[in-house]
Amino acid sequence: MRGMAVLVFVLMALGLQVAVGQDAAARPEFYTTQVQPIFKSHCYRCHGGMNHRGGLNIQTRTGLMKGGRDGAVVIPGDPAKSLLLKLIRHEGPEHDPMPMPPKQPKLSDADIATVTRWI
Repeated sequence: MRGMAVLVFVLMALGLQVAVGQDAAARPEFYTTQVQPIFKSHCYRCHGGMNHRGGLNIQTRTGLMKGGRDGAVVIPGDPAKSLLLKLIRHEGPEHDPMPMPPKQPKLSDADIATVTRWI
């Protein structure tokens, strides 16, 4: 009976470790340490501070979730439906909305993967 209790405890601990690993991207510090620096480097010039091109302000979570003139850019939990990913992958149409950042190479695959994981 004691062996069964130990086995249950070990399985629960392993399950918790898996859940914590999968949940890391949902934590606020993942956004501030991993995602926000990407946005600062590539997006704030046009979509932060006093500039809100396309009606989009990504400097705050509220602004990011609100979206812009083209509607929502992030669909939490559904990267495939998030316009932001299509734009930073340069998958969208050439114009309206144009790939982001405009007239620049697309973000690195690692940066795109980080944003995808966060969404």
